[in-house]
Amino acid sequence: MTVDLILERLLALHPKKIDLVLDRVHRLLAILGHPELQLPPVIHVAGTNGKGSTLAFMRAMAEAAGLSCHVYTSPHLVRFNERIRLNGRLISDDALQALLTECETANGGAPITFFEITTVAAMLAFARRPADLLLLEVGLGGRLDATNVIPAPLASVITPVSMDHQEFLGSNIAQIAFEKAGIIKAGVPAVIGHQEPDALAVMEARARELGAPLSVVDRDWRAEGRPGGWTFVQGAERLDLPMPALQGPHQIDNAALAIAAIRAAGLDVDAAAMARGLTLATWPARLQRLQATGLADDLLIDGGHNPAAARALAAAIGVMPKAPTRMIMGLLANRSPDDFLAPLKGRIDEIVAVAMGGHEVHPPAVIAEAARRLGIPARAATNVNAALDELRHAPFQGRVLIGGSLYLAGEALAALGQYPD
Repeated sequence: MTVDLILERLLALHPKKIDLVLDRVHRLLAILGHPELQLPPVIHVAGTNGKGSTLAFMRAMAEAAGLSCHVYTSPHLVRFNERIRLNGRLISDDALQALLTECETANGGAPITFFEITTVAAMLAFARRPADLLLLEVGLGGRLDATNVIPAPLASVITPVSMDHQEFLGSNIAQIAFEKAGIIKAGVPAVIGHQEPDALAVMEARARELGAPLSVVDRDWRAEGRPGGWTFVQGAERLDLPMPALQGPHQIDNAALAIAAIRAAGLDVDAAAMARGLTLATWPARLQRLQATGLADDLLIDGGHNPAAARALAAAIGVMPKAPTRMIMGLLANRSPDDFLAPLKGRIDEIVAVAMGGHEVHPPAVIAEAARRLGIPARAATNVNAALDELRHAPFQGRVLIGGSLYLAGEALAALGQYPD
């Protein structure tokens, strides 16, 4: 409760949830003795889709090789502690409370966004605990993101970029790619996943300008499918690997990007550790199969929330065993129900639209109507708890997927008592 109260106070320090400048972060870091200059070696990851899964694969492979890893991700699903992982374990409440209090005191009530001050707290934690590696995920964009105060990392990684957060990052793919490419540093290897041509051109131009060695999928490395597994190909080398633990065809692309990043960063991770890591990686709410006996034949949860994620979700459902599929779905108000639902037509048999607490969302009736326009049967429920109660009284004979928002995924995990660790 004390951590939650501090977090509530930090939310009130700035009138805007998002305000992309770096001045406030630099000011607070200077007061605290520049922890951003004392971090373990960093791999910095930006992009629109696949950031978390790519980090999960890198962490699992590095740890399989005996390396100690810190990890910074956002947002969290249930507890803020999920954002800060120290040497493989989520930060404790006591340690988090002490860090947040230290940062709040040092800040002295000055304007600073919630993400900015909590990122500074994370950097304090990472600077004070030795580790072989820090996997650092961008919060929003890249160029002006609070994480982009670090000096040269081992590698900069950009996952696929798509239209998202246009109100902050730009109205077209080239403008958004420019913001993401802001994490590329002079002379530092940059590893680039699948991109639209306009986005890739921006990243290539930025890398040339800074003299950053560029490693691009399907040019410098690639993933090839094979029965029972897949092959990572780089130059003359072919590395046969098992299927990733994370579900969906798109996870092979994320795993390949993770391997390319580990190689570019020069980490001592051999092929055996890569194979082990791929089979051990976990990342909650990314086509996560839930242990909820009695609710449905198969219960999955996914936090994907934009059209690119919906396309990946549709492809994943397409390779699953055929089964009637109900989707319990919620969307933030800044998402288009029509754009998100369009790729799912033909994959989802029924939509149960729900609201989420504490967020500006589309009313369930609006989502249900958008689904019906696409020919998907749909109805509204009050919230995810109501939808789950329905399953408790009448288990679904088929697959139930909870998705459309990471916030909805968090509410569902909390309702089911399944907390990420």
